[in-house]
Amino acid sequence: MGAFYYQMKLSQSISCLELISRSPEQTQKFGAGIGKLCLPGDVFLLVGSLGAGKTCLTQGIAWGLGSKEYAASPSFVVVRELYGRLPLYHIDLYRLDHIEEIVELGLDDYLYGNGVCVVEWAEKGLSVLPVEHLLIQISYL
Repeated sequence: MGAFYYQMKLSQSISCLELISRSPEQTQKFGAGIGKLCLPGDVFLLVGSLGAGKTCLTQGIAWGLGSKEYAASPSFVVVRELYGRLPLYHIDLYRLDHIEEIVELGLDDYLYGNGVCVVEWAEKGLSVLPVEHLLIQISYL
């Protein structure tokens, strides 16, 4: 089981929503719901331990955007592009150890473009990622 803590900045306050998933399929359904609501320029920052369900949630977001592709972890390529109603840029910072490496990747076209960005292991680059985002913390119960 994974618990999802959705943190969204609203005006000057922070609101949290807690959802509990009891299976990978339910995690994908949560993601699909998010994907259906996505707008151009949305950025989702995923934080959670290895195997917590970040890629599973991303798969659901891709399906909610109408993508038929499978959102496998892009750990070795850093960015994977999937296409549906909007392009989805699935970014994974797992293999990066220094903030300079993240800056040097030149992700601005993705992060500030008209697609949807999902960034796994976002905690590694919070200081250089867009200020306007939805932070999703995933943890085991």
